[in-house]
Amino acid sequence: MNKKYRWWAVPLWTFVILLFSAVVVIQVTGNSYIYKALVYNYVNIDDLDLFPVRKINSGTPQPWPVSAAYNSAKLPDTVRAELEKLETVAYLVIKDDSIRYEEYWDHYSEKSLSNSFSMAKSVIGLLTGIAHDEGKIKSLDEPIGDYLENYKDGLAGKTTIRDVLMMSSGSSWDESYSSLFSITTKAYYGNDLEKLLHNDVKIVNEPGRIWNYKSGDTQLLAFILEKATGMHVADYASAKLWIPLGAEQPAQWSLDKEDGHEKAYCCIYSNARDFARLGKLMLDSGTWNGRQVVSKDFVREALAPNNLLYDDDTTSHVTTYGYQWWLMDYKNHPIFYMRGLLGQYVFVIPDERMIVVRLGKQREKIQVKRHPLEVEYILEGSLSVCK
Repeated sequence: MNKKYRWWAVPLWTFVILLFSAVVVIQVTGNSYIYKALVYNYVNIDDLDLFPVRKINSGTPQPWPVSAAYNSAKLPDTVRAELEKLETVAYLVIKDDSIRYEEYWDHYSEKSLSNSFSMAKSVIGLLTGIAHDEGKIKSLDEPIGDYLENYKDGLAGKTTIRDVLMMSSGSSWDESYSSLFSITTKAYYGNDLEKLLHNDVKIVNEPGRIWNYKSGDTQLLAFILEKATGMHVADYASAKLWIPLGAEQPAQWSLDKEDGHEKAYCCIYSNARDFARLGKLMLDSGTWNGRQVVSKDFVREALAPNNLLYDDDTTSHVTTYGYQWWLMDYKNHPIFYMRGLLGQYVFVIPDERMIVVRLGKQREKIQVKRHPLEVEYILEGSLSVCK
């Protein structure tokens, strides 16, 4: 009996001691975000209820006109197979300011809210341009230290708002989505973005030279916007985008804690039709129904290649990124687009006056010329249904 007791009791007590030690270490180091990360394991487009939110209010709705040719064309079989393989939940094609094709899957609809992920970066880029147009930000070449006390010295003191817009801050942010201990995971599941950015992120390389995609750069822009405007980012987005653009529904922006800071690098919850409005705004050089929402000059700069050097190929200049917007060419169509984790997209094809939205739960792991493989299927489908 005694031997039997020892056989299982020692491993059990060892496990209990290790578990208790791990809990103590997590608490002492302030890494309690790990609990939530372990419970929910991996992010998805339906994380709205996991975090506190701040509403992005809408005003008088301006519904999209529906084309006479609405859903008259069929998607090519190869495109449909790819969309369904990657668990697409929304696919919307707008041509000449009217909805030409629209389809939803898995109980989602035109009113369903889902996570933008990094498409939110393009929203922050737009809001930065608007704040600059309004004079709340005096110059894009101002040092970020003029707004953020912890970024005044050394290389940080040389870092400008334009550097951060172009993803060239030279910061130590670790853009890793799969590591439990990366700063990106801590930002998503943690509850103090300001402390995280101020204490854990340093400018370690010369700013303004190397393009290196980092969510932390967008979060820095959000803190600058808060200082410059005196408003929460979601409230500023309500006043400057959602209301003037006639969004049909309020959106939600996840916060780090109750009444805290917006997770500006991700996490706007909206629907395909309202996300598409941001594409139309940029397609029309910053105007909406004759009103200049963001200046033409800023739109032109935002959609031009930033001409930095790639972080993984310092012999090549960046052609795929501007100010928080992605750039590409597809079959001789110049395209700019918003892009988020798991394949959230708003594409704009200016020469066809088309806007294409795809929302979903997965994306391809393969990239072609720095763009995920599914992009080709999404664009091919949109061009096909608009022939």
